[in-house]
Amino acid sequence: MDSTPTEVVVFEFGPYFRAYKNGRVERFFGTDKVPSSNNSDHAVSPKDVLIDQETGLSARMFIPSTIKPGQNLPLLVYYHGGAFLVGSPFCPTYHNYMTSLVAEANIITVSVNYRLAPEHHIPIAYEDSWAALQWVAKHHNNEGPEGWLSDHADFQRVFLAGDSAGGNIVYNMVARAGIEDLAGMKILGACLVHTYFGRKDCEVDNYWLFVCPNTSGINDPRINPAMDSRLSSLGCTRVLICVAEKDVLKERGLLFGETLRKNGWDREVQIVETEGEEHVFHLFNPDCEKAVILLKRLASFFNQDRAN
Repeated sequence: MDSTPTEVVVFEFGPYFRAYKNGRVERFFGTDKVPSSNNSDHAVSPKDVLIDQETGLSARMFIPSTIKPGQNLPLLVYYHGGAFLVGSPFCPTYHNYMTSLVAEANIITVSVNYRLAPEHHIPIAYEDSWAALQWVAKHHNNEGPEGWLSDHADFQRVFLAGDSAGGNIVYNMVARAGIEDLAGMKILGACLVHTYFGRKDCEVDNYWLFVCPNTSGINDPRINPAMDSRLSSLGCTRVLICVAEKDVLKERGLLFGETLRKNGWDREVQIVETEGEEHVFHLFNPDCEKAVILLKRLASFFNQDRAN
């Protein structure tokens, strides 16, 4: 008879994550790492940077290999998805997608490796994400250490983007940027793809309670923008909201767009819906026709008023 004790599962997130009562966690996505030196697309050059030695905050940067001395390109700061539980800029899914996006849009990208729950509950992911933005902003005044940013980033064309939980981070970053200074750096646009927000009813997702035990509930402004006093003063000029027809988060994304308009934010809001597709389909099937269309739409957003 097998006397091995059975571990008690206390939380699961799809096929991607499992947590046990004894504190052990298992991640089934985002743990494998593509070395930055092993890039198959020679049109884009990646490298890893350490942003904060104390916390271990880091990022993977991408730049077009064809960039010339003195050439400046739009700058994108990207926050990956994964429910605040899984994912990494270094895993094949995000490494490959950022490579494709940089090649298509001809931009520089800083893909942030924020710390994950439950080892680091919310608000750590937000704090890391803001610290990464502050690090980027130092280069606006030529005080930062990274030559790719100091020499080639166009700080008049700074964008934030993210998917799922990363889209939620984008919202919270531009909300904070509306009331706190980033060394004079301004964010031109924010792109939220298949973004996680709270439900419209009076229930709080169990998932959110797991990653953020100190939440105030359905009125938590981090997941309910309608309750956020910062909403009308978002620190960007335009917002692109991308939703997918079959995504369970679709209505939450559309509601965010409506909430923006109703709460006094009078700048540009664009909404793009992909018919017939599921949540973050573009990451898991990046070569399909609709994923390519979405990629080009994002590239257009980053370049729509760029000088020829």
